[in-house]
Amino acid sequence: MPIIVNLDVMMAKRKISLNELSERVDLTLSNLSILKTGKAKAIRFSTLEAICKALDCQPADILEYINDK
Repeated sequence: MPIIVNLDVMMAKRKISLNELSERVDLTLSNLSILKTGKAKAIRFSTLEAICKALDCQPADILEYINDK
């Protein structure tokens, strides 16, 4: 899939654990883990907004498009 999820990179930069982020964005560990591993098929804008707010970052810091022609 050409969309790469860099959530783990941002979490490492901000030194925040999956448990802590889960509490801050009110998302289950399971759902957050699915997103972190890139297995998610979709993300709600409200969830993306909460993650960006918790990590003090922009959506482009978390999601990356790779054009693999």
